[in-house]
Amino acid sequence: MSESRKTNIINEKNMINIMYLPALILFCIFVFYPFVSGIRISFTNWNGFSQNFEYIGWLNYKNLLHDEILQLALKNTLIYGIGSTILQQMLGLFYAVFLDKKFIGSKTTRTVVYLPVLIAAVIMGYMWYFIFQYNSGALNDVLRVLGLESVDWLAKGNQAVWIITLVNTIQYTGVSMVIYLAGLQNIPKMYYEAAQIDGAGPISQFFKITLPLLYPAIVTSVTLNLIGGLKLFDVIKALTNGGPGYSSHSISTLVDHTYFKTQAAGYSSAMGVILFLIIMGVALLTIKIFDKNEVDM
Repeated sequence: MSESRKTNIINEKNMINIMYLPALILFCIFVFYPFVSGIRISFTNWNGFSQNFEYIGWLNYKNLLHDEILQLALKNTLIYGIGSTILQQMLGLFYAVFLDKKFIGSKTTRTVVYLPVLIAAVIMGYMWYFIFQYNSGALNDVLRVLGLESVDWLAKGNQAVWIITLVNTIQYTGVSMVIYLAGLQNIPKMYYEAAQIDGAGPISQFFKITLPLLYPAIVTSVTLNLIGGLKLFDVIKALTNGGPGYSSHSISTLVDHTYFKTQAAGYSSAMGVILFLIIMGVALLTIKIFDKNEVDM
């Protein structure tokens, strides 16, 4: 290789490094520094406003082990994350298989299913609040027209948690649908033609060809939906604000409540660190489980 060619290659590599440098600087300023700062604050008794605070070691983390409100929020967080993910995969895969066929209105139906993704989560939450609220909610108006009594849908904690899970599922099913549609269109048609020659029916083709070859799409969809569900915030704030009491709080909303309402920034930061570890652990475990079963095309 000539000297000038080597120089050009080195210049190209340097140019590539310079091009991603702004993104790296922004990441360090807006993500890495706040994250490290949050870990530091979690070892203090800072109230979030005062300039004076003390380092208290692991005390915040020790208190978290006996915090019953955090345990309830953790249970709700897992329901929001795992419950929404399971429902989104089932609905997203159903829509993808159905809309992968060409028929009149298929593109319109895809748009309608994906449309909620484009709406801000907090707006989505308030839209559903006006459907479920007791006094003048749309759902209770329908019940009254039918001669039935109104129901306070959000008054019970467990019921509110599942309503929030349902709303989150409806909003992000479109993401799963798009991922599965892309996966379906990458499966070679010759596999289905060979299966038809061997006499395999549609159900057998789905379980023996479609599902195994969709593994990369399943991994992507499950991981994205799990992370989104585990850090769910906006919909909860709009629908119940964590209530009644603390019964529908996720860890994300409890972090916000602890920081601003009880002015315990150090304790709140410790919760945030725990939430980060949970999300990272669940995401890595999910990828590891799916990697073992991946199928090469």
